[in-house]
Amino acid sequence: MKHKSQFPKLKSPVLLSPMAGVTDVAFRTLAKRYGTGLTYTEFVSSTALVRGSAKTSDMLRTSPQEKPVAVQLFGSSVQDVVDAARMLEDRFDIIDINCGCPAWKVIKTGAGSSLLNNPDKISTFINKLASAVQRPVTLKIRAGIDEQHINAVEIAKLAEDAGAAAIGVHGRTQKQGYAGQANWDIIRQVKEAVSIPIIGNGDIFTPETFKQRMDESGVDYIMVARGAMGNPYLCSQINKYLAQGIYDTKHPLEQLQEYLALAKQYAIAFPAIKNHTTNFTKGLQGSKKLRLGISQASTAEQMHSLLDTFQRNDEEQ
Repeated sequence: MKHKSQFPKLKSPVLLSPMAGVTDVAFRTLAKRYGTGLTYTEFVSSTALVRGSAKTSDMLRTSPQEKPVAVQLFGSSVQDVVDAARMLEDRFDIIDINCGCPAWKVIKTGAGSSLLNNPDKISTFINKLASAVQRPVTLKIRAGIDEQHINAVEIAKLAEDAGAAAIGVHGRTQKQGYAGQANWDIIRQVKEAVSIPIIGNGDIFTPETFKQRMDESGVDYIMVARGAMGNPYLCSQINKYLAQGIYDTKHPLEQLQEYLALAKQYAIAFPAIKNHTTNFTKGLQGSKKLRLGISQASTAEQMHSLLDTFQRNDEEQ
């Protein structure tokens, strides 16, 4: 079958990749402010959602600025994923299925990148989902399980036939995790093998690299992931570079202050805020002591006091 719901035409080729513990609603809203074409929730357990987990439901909050916005689901039970997608299709513009996460706690359940071992199950997943919901159904895969089992092209063809509206491809294998380099030649091969939009992913840290990978692979969109941690303004930089060949910078502490205001607005939990604050301040001159203090802070007030002191000292230098 071909999916009756097509992938939307996005205003920017820069997508913010779903990242566990990173892409909370405040961070996504900031990235949207900086020009990303699409945001995704952190990946959400379909089984936990169907069972009514309050913590899982909290991960599904979105902001009015996030249009379009995708929800990323994972699970080993086809029925749970279908049921979860039906629960959420009125709230999200795209239903994305995670078939690429290399984390052991996910793959030991038969979900995430473990599904790369079973292309037919991925096909069944997509077919049942595409038949059950009115939203575009997409999936995120990796190159394969390891270098001896590269099957991204095979899976992409099956997924397209099953009704996928687009496919995200991370150029690493499950075995690599996030080590080594992403293989963009595999991503190019997937793009050449199917007619639906392909979203490349892997090692995008600068606007120059983004453009190079777009030109080399021919993909329709590219996800930024670790490159946006501590610098979501990368989305704006890429858009400007693609349009004008130049880009500006925004100090990480300026970005952090914007994030903190949104985190307060959306009542983000303090541990998540600490994690982001560490990312935004990483690499700043003299920040080692600051980040140690942040890691030991037990309240938002303590953390803000540390930041204020650091910023005053930075301005005086």
